[in-house]
Amino acid sequence: MNMKNIAIFASGNGSNAETIIRYFENRSDVRVALILSNNKNAKVLDRASVYNIEAVTFSKDEFYKSVEILKILKQHKITLIVLAGFLWLIPDFLLNEFPDRIINIHPALLPMFGGKGMFGMHVHTSVINNGEPVSGITIHFVNEVYDEGKIIYQATCPVEPGETPETLAQKIHVLEHKFFPETIDKVLSTIL
Repeated sequence: MNMKNIAIFASGNGSNAETIIRYFENRSDVRVALILSNNKNAKVLDRASVYNIEAVTFSKDEFYKSVEILKILKQHKITLIVLAGFLWLIPDFLLNEFPDRIINIHPALLPMFGGKGMFGMHVHTSVINNGEPVSGITIHFVNEVYDEGKIIYQATCPVEPGETPETLAQKIHVLEHKFFPETIDKVLSTIL
């Protein structure tokens, strides 16, 4: 059986990355093989070391102006790239190398509240200020435009009266941790 290798790109805390690592931890057919970050102080790097997963950090120039990251992904025979709190646009050469094999999670119901600058608390604040009755998560394929790739899965939660960006963020985290690993698993099952 071919091992399917996941690379996770993350910039921050890495709670989604850790949830994904734990979900696949005891599988013989899928594993998180690599964590990549554009932030050498990201907590996700500590999480990677706890699970003995190789972690690589890189600069903007290394990401956009060299093929170093592509080489590393190929060395690890990466099947699927998962963006978990990674805020940079993916360069075309990576999109071309991994067609429909790069997925992202967004903390709102796309196509609303997406695009450059729409991440974290910015999203939750916008949802509340707009008076939306529901929010949720969107898991989608990545293309050359922020948050515009084909939607794979969405899950919702109510936005209660008196909701704050912080309380909404907690609800969104619950959805992310429940549905992101399962959806990754389903996407991997379609890749030979």
